[in-house]
Amino acid sequence: MAYLTPVYDPWVVTASLLIACFASYVALDLAKRVATSDRGVALCWWIGGAIAMGSGIWSMHFVGMLAFSLPIALGYTTPLTLASWIAAVAASVIWLWVASREVLTLPRLAGGSLSMGAGICGMHYTGMGSMDMSPGIVWDLPMVLTSAVIAVGASAAALQLFFWLRDFGRWRGLLYRAAAATVMGLAIGGMHYTGMAAAQFPDGTVCLSANGLSGSNLGTLVMLASATLLALTLFTSTIDAHLQGRWTRLASSLRVANRALQTANEELQKRVFVDPLTGLPNSMLFEDRLKHAVAHIDRSASTMTPRQPQKLAVLFIDLDGFKPVNDSFGHAVGDVVLQEAALRLRGEARAIDTVARVGGDDFLLLMEDVNGVPDSMTLAQRLIDALARPFDMAGRQVQISCSVGVALYPDHGPRDMLVRHADSAMDVAKRAGGGCCAVFEAHMDLGALDRLDLHNDLRHAVALGQLELHYQPKVDGARAMISGAEALLRWHHPLRGPISPAVFIPIAERFGLINELGNWVIDEACRQMRAWADLGFRLPLAINVSVHQLRNDSVATHIEAALRRHQIDASMLLCEVTESIAMEGVRSTQGAIQGLERIGVYLSIDDFGTGYSSLSYLRQLPARQLKIDRSFINDIAASADAHAIVDAVIRLAHALGLKVVAEGVETATQRDILLRLGCDELQGYFFAKPMTAAALLAWAHGGKPEGTTDFSPSVLGGLATP
Repeated sequence: MAYLTPVYDPWVVTASLLIACFASYVALDLAKRVATSDRGVALCWWIGGAIAMGSGIWSMHFVGMLAFSLPIALGYTTPLTLASWIAAVAASVIWLWVASREVLTLPRLAGGSLSMGAGICGMHYTGMGSMDMSPGIVWDLPMVLTSAVIAVGASAAALQLFFWLRDFGRWRGLLYRAAAATVMGLAIGGMHYTGMAAAQFPDGTVCLSANGLSGSNLGTLVMLASATLLALTLFTSTIDAHLQGRWTRLASSLRVANRALQTANEELQKRVFVDPLTGLPNSMLFEDRLKHAVAHIDRSASTMTPRQPQKLAVLFIDLDGFKPVNDSFGHAVGDVVLQEAALRLRGEARAIDTVARVGGDDFLLLMEDVNGVPDSMTLAQRLIDALARPFDMAGRQVQISCSVGVALYPDHGPRDMLVRHADSAMDVAKRAGGGCCAVFEAHMDLGALDRLDLHNDLRHAVALGQLELHYQPKVDGARAMISGAEALLRWHHPLRGPISPAVFIPIAERFGLINELGNWVIDEACRQMRAWADLGFRLPLAINVSVHQLRNDSVATHIEAALRRHQIDASMLLCEVTESIAMEGVRSTQGAIQGLERIGVYLSIDDFGTGYSSLSYLRQLPARQLKIDRSFINDIAASADAHAIVDAVIRLAHALGLKVVAEGVETATQRDILLRLGCDELQGYFFAKPMTAAALLAWAHGGKPEGTTDFSPSVLGGLATP
């Protein structure tokens, strides 16, 4: 049988292949959009993407058919043409669904490939059927099967390529996607033209639909429409991918920021509620747990139960003998002792108890669900026994003990009084010799309440102008002239009147106010030296510096700033520290002492002879003076031992290039002995009591303020020049 010879327009064939490649590229891109986790967005992309992808594949098929011509007029029926488009969209729906899955299993690959291949074949052969030929098309079955195999194989290859390309980055993925789209487009085109080659048209065949859809203009319109649809889809997909990328980066940044914020919050919580040295809860966390424990007891008490009412106990634990250990062995050893003490306390407490460090060598323990005093006393004795065991510090045995005070709720007052009452009981135990326990009684609260009131008032003393410096002169023994003065802090309470430093300084140290007071003394001493200097009166001042200040390296910075602000030479200021603190200077206070040496401020070692001296440490300190303790001066006339000790200290100090100051000189006999021994400077009531700045200025110029002797610098020849 003779058949009509078909002719293909190469340009239109090329255009159809380009559309196939473009449609394949868009299909690969759309599959990523459908895989989004948002179901609504995924459904929109699934439907819209299937229409765009199916239209692209169908347009390739339709344009490819328009590239085909016979010696007769050809046309296409509208219903079957529309059916072929629906088949292409249906095949795209299946392909995009399979491509949106997380994993490409073998059943999905097989089912998806067969379904999409059947859809493509349905599209193609339905489209061929839209040419209403008479007689009908003669099909070459091997070629038809070959086209079907190509359709299924192309679908399987497309799925495999997509899942393979999904793991690549942006730019590398674009390159591979373009290559894969080219392969897919050629495969789809190969299937189409293989199917076209399977169709044979006998001589004399007439196309009954020649008056239907036909013409080159229609082909051009289909190509432009499909290309526009694919381009718009790709553009929308690209914009969506860009927005998704920005959203992903933003979400990632938010997650990172959230993790950082969470970490910062955890660290802040740790710093706010945990003692950094021992790792135990601090006073804030203790108060919070105490509040909740008391609330639990109050709720239980409101319910009628036959069970004995619940109680809780607060134990206040203070380490006995810790200060001498800290002074003798240094701050570093003291820290280790505190850490080991915390471990022992925690080890003796029950799992439901809270052990907290509330400052210095003070600890609190909250006992919940106790029956009464015997339970808390039993635990208190275990704590005392645990802390009485020696501490092994680098092969050296360190021995301390503890005093424990106990207060129960609700027996010993409301929640906000429990810690104070336990503290009062602890003071009783400490006054009894330490190493024991005391339970709170009403009369114990009087002293604690007084200390608490003083503490609250002392917090505002600086701001209210209640503090003042008094000055006790130092006299040059050789020249009988004033050579300096010691600044002594005084507190004038508006209701209680003058309060002794022996009372308020320990309170300041215990409640953490000593640094604030010390900084005020530094500033006021420098201000007063400036005021005197402006009047032509240059007088060096000595100030007392506590160990709490020296353990803070910023004390040197504060002194330097005060000296610069008031334009005072550093050599005019002397920092007096006790002997035990000075000996610790090479360890925990080393940074502060080196800072003072750097700015030119010297040390005066106060109360010399009462601590644990080491000549090797003494040589390392930037000391300028030794100050002999008043206990030796009191006995110097009556005790040969005291006389010998003072003589030895003066000789030792002079051998080390240090001046010696004797404090507490109250009689002419003491003065004469000290002068014979070569003491450099003398200080005490024999010459003058501590006085105000104005009184000292008058005394230095020959006046006689109340409370002084007839001795005055004017009688002895004038003022010493620093």
